[in-house]
Amino acid sequence: MSDTSGARDGAITPAAFEPLTPGAKAPGPRRHPLRWVLIALGLLFALLMAFLLTARSVLITVTPQSDASVDVGGLHLPFGERILIRPGHYDLSVTAPGYFPLQTNLEVTDEDSQEVLLTLTPLPGRLHFVSEPPGARVLLDGEELGLTPLEDVEVAAGPHDLTLQAPRYQPWEQAIEVTGREQRQQVQAQLLPAWAEVSITSEPVGATVTVAGEPAGTTPGVVEILQGEQEIGLRLPGYADWTSTLAVTAGEPQDLGSITLIPAAGILALSSNPAGANVTLDGEYQGQTPLTLELAPDKSQRIHLSRPGYRRHSETITLAAGESTERAIRLQAQLGELRLVVSPAEASVKINGRVVGQGSQTLSLPTFEHRVEVSLPGYATLSRRVTPRMGIEQQLDFALQTQQAAKLAKLTPEITTALGQTLKLFTPGDSPLSEFTMGASRRESGRRANEVLRPVALQRMFYLQTTEVTNAQFRQFQANHNSGQVEGNSLNQEHQPVVAVSWQQAAQFCNWLSRKEGLEPFYTQREGIVTGFNPDALGYRLPSEAEWAWAARAEGEALLKFPWGEDFPPTAPVENYADNTSAYVTGRILNGYTDGYVVSAPVASFKPNSKGLYDLGGNVAEWVNDVYTIPQANGSLETDPLGGQSGDNYVVKGASWSLSKLAELRLSYRDYGQAGRDDVGFRIARYAE
Repeated sequence: MSDTSGARDGAITPAAFEPLTPGAKAPGPRRHPLRWVLIALGLLFALLMAFLLTARSVLITVTPQSDASVDVGGLHLPFGERILIRPGHYDLSVTAPGYFPLQTNLEVTDEDSQEVLLTLTPLPGRLHFVSEPPGARVLLDGEELGLTPLEDVEVAAGPHDLTLQAPRYQPWEQAIEVTGREQRQQVQAQLLPAWAEVSITSEPVGATVTVAGEPAGTTPGVVEILQGEQEIGLRLPGYADWTSTLAVTAGEPQDLGSITLIPAAGILALSSNPAGANVTLDGEYQGQTPLTLELAPDKSQRIHLSRPGYRRHSETITLAAGESTERAIRLQAQLGELRLVVSPAEASVKINGRVVGQGSQTLSLPTFEHRVEVSLPGYATLSRRVTPRMGIEQQLDFALQTQQAAKLAKLTPEITTALGQTLKLFTPGDSPLSEFTMGASRRESGRRANEVLRPVALQRMFYLQTTEVTNAQFRQFQANHNSGQVEGNSLNQEHQPVVAVSWQQAAQFCNWLSRKEGLEPFYTQREGIVTGFNPDALGYRLPSEAEWAWAARAEGEALLKFPWGEDFPPTAPVENYADNTSAYVTGRILNGYTDGYVVSAPVASFKPNSKGLYDLGGNVAEWVNDVYTIPQANGSLETDPLGGQSGDNYVVKGASWSLSKLAELRLSYRDYGQAGRDDVGFRIARYAE
């Protein structure tokens, strides 16, 4: 009843609903799809606007422009001839027919308007080379490609230098422009001959024509000769060769006419025993045997052979044209007597390098110059030249000396340098004190700690300057040198000893003088600094400390303590020291001693020592060669010591005008330094062998 009444009231009652799938919710109300389209369009518009606002205008220009295809890898919009693209890096590729593809990177910056210029490289062209004559070498830009005809050769586009070469033709050269882009081009070359035709005949005919020594035809005939200066010749048996230098211009023929050939000379190969004979032909000197002579054909000619010590040989000879023959002539010796007196008797005798026996003997030798040599181990070899004479007996005496005696005989007792310095020869090895002890005993009054006793031996002969080097002599090495003055007293006069020189300057003076006289320098130098020495060199040097000590102290079998002897002080002027007149300069003097000089004296102002050497113990102290060291006590014997190769300080020997104490005036006194001082100079020495 209720249902029916409800229907009548007009109300609609929904029916009960159950979803097909248990638990599924009932569908919601439906939405229209236009909303989503509008949203998508809005987003797209926003993205487009964002792109347009951030994109930059880029113009890409390609050379050549025709048919070029440009591909930019990345989001961009064409805009006329430009594209719109955001800043960044993009792959860019360009292609065009006939060009190599271009792969590059496009960089777009923040600038509003940008332009990129791209140039494409054309592909190679294809060339065909043809020449007349064929077979020419093709060189493109200096590189050989092959022989013509040459087809389908790939050549890079652009200008090139082309050369074609063929034997006996002038080079063909031309600059060509290759189009490229795989286009085909043909090059044709007409090579011009590089020769000229030369006509030649001879009298008689039938001669072989040569060009540069090679056969090229026979007379009469026409030969093709390359351009330039060429040597052309004619050869015919029995006739002398004919040659001429011909200037040939390509393409210009020449006619040399008829050449009259001269009958060939006869050839005589002449030798003699012994060889070296002088040869004349019809009185004209030709040379010495063995030699080859050319004789006029069919003519009698006179030859003469002569050699010192042999009989003269003469004969007449006739040869036909072109004939060759040999003549060997034995010369007859002329002999002279040579008597040799030889001692010691066991000495060997050589004549011209060949041993002929020992001791005294008489020889018959040809009458020309001979070299006679007499030798014996341990003795100096003697040699002389002698020419024996027929009918005259000659005598030569050979008295051999020991090698040491021979060395001494060859050496001069004194030498004079290019500066006028005198050096005396000393042979300490022959003296009683060839071995001696340097330094001083600890018990000796005035002895200093650096005067350690040190055994040495001197064997090498040496030269030592008799005086100290003067200012005048040193200024030939250094023209502006000034030795200075002390309290108004000059040290700079010409004949005073040079002072204010360092050890380096003294050693460099020695090298300069060695080079001036052509001697091997003793000291080694690098960049103007002395760095060491060569003990085998015979150039000038400073004396070694051992040589100085021997020269100053050795007196027979004794060693001097002072230059004047053993007692102190000296009783008479013997050397230049700090005497009574030097008190205001030195402040200390040798009481009661007067030598007459306030500072240094002219060299050789006092008597020399027993060896003829001046001022060794006074005037100025002297640099020596040795690097300064304090020797070890009880050291072993040293022979010809020279000290170390280099060091910071060097030994100074001898007293000077500024010294007066007992310790300083002793000959064993040692000082050292390296810089110049106003009381230190030097003298020079050198080895004799």
